Amino acid sequence: MELNCASLIVLISVLVNVRMASSIAIGINYGQIANNLPSPEAVVPLVKSIGATKLKLYDADGRVLRAFANTGVEFIVGLGNEYLQKMREPNNAQTWVKQNVQAYLPATKITCITIGNEVLTLNGSASTLVDHLLPTMESIHAALVSLNLDKQVIVTTAHSLAVLETSYPPSAGTFRKDLVGCITPILNFHAKTGSPFLINAYPYFAYKANPKQIPLDFVLFQPNQGVVDPLTNLRYTNMLYAQIDAVYAALSSVGYKNLSLQISETGWPSKGDADEAGATLDNAKKYNGNLMKVIAQNKGTPMRPGYCDFNIYVFALFNENMKPGPTSERNYGLFKPDGTPAYQLIGITMPPPTNTSAAPTAGAGSPTPAASSSGYLSISSSAAAGAVKERYNRFMGPVLSVFLFLIKFIL
Repeated sequence: MELNCASLIVLISVLVNVRMASSIAIGINYGQIANNLPSPEAVVPLVKSIGATKLKLYDADGRVLRAFANTGVEFIVGLGNEYLQKMREPNNAQTWVKQNVQAYLPATKITCITIGNEVLTLNGSASTLVDHLLPTMESIHAALVSLNLDKQVIVTTAHSLAVLETSYPPSAGTFRKDLVGCITPILNFHAKTGSPFLINAYPYFAYKANPKQIPLDFVLFQPNQGVVDPLTNLRYTNMLYAQIDAVYAALSSVGYKNLSLQISETGWPSKGDADEAGATLDNAKKYNGNLMKVIAQNKGTPMRPGYCDFNIYVFALFNENMKPGPTSERNYGLFKPDGTPAYQLIGITMPPPTNTSAAPTAGAGSPTPAASSSGYLSISSSAAAGAVKERYNRFMGPVLSVFLFLIKFIL
């Protein structure tokens, strides 16, 4: 299969400018819940042509890792939630690392392993996975140490913003009281091993929940009067940076002020159902395009001006036609499966699609994977249908305090 390279121009200048102007790096989440995606071999020139240097997988797909050998692209690979209990056992952890990480080094630049996804805020029976999270992180790290890989591959886990008890004002951000006991040991693990704290942050969900009270310009990085934190007098002109600073404040509140923070997911859907306010092509173009421009300014957040040592991973590389849930869930991609941009970011005329062959992949070396992970919760295939709803519900806790923030200072 051959991608239309002319279509790749759309993102090049924005991504290259971000990479050159800032120490903040833009990465892309490479989800694969679809039956019409290009083969990993065909994705390589696409990723290289847009200037992306970091990709994040939700599994350890051997086809992808082999395809990107000797390209210099950095990878985060994932160990799904469904494997946490098994992989806390040292022998199992070492086998997994050998098969899914060591086997592809050094040709493929794997730099990080995420253990589970949003585990601390899972509901129902899945909440039992919390007990396995840190032990599995420790077992995977110990396996890396035993294989002399711990200096080049770090271990972390991604969290929902629902780990926050308070997010307004940003300077008063705190973790949920019921989670402090389990999140503090995880933060200590990060501090000892030098790994970052990961947060999935979606201003889109805040707007979708209450479009009449959340100013669209504020969530899309468009010019606006901003909102002021009454405790610090700091002015915020976009919601994402307010969310980031709330997390920084929460980390400081438990004694981890200097811990590295990365945004493991953020994005905006280009299409949605009738009741999904804001899910439009124009808004997706503005959110992702303005995100890259804001990052390229190299200013940091209001709470940490000039501090730009964090990475942001945009969700996602492709639209994924088999994801469950509302229409928006299948339309977060920067690209369509045929390799053409889902929308313009910098005013380039969109060329016609190029025919491509579908090549669904599965994670080689993972314990009997049925498919790529869902990109959000990877518990079992039977749980996939409820994953999106649960993710949305978990997110709404901290969003409510943002509502109060905006109502008080804008409306």
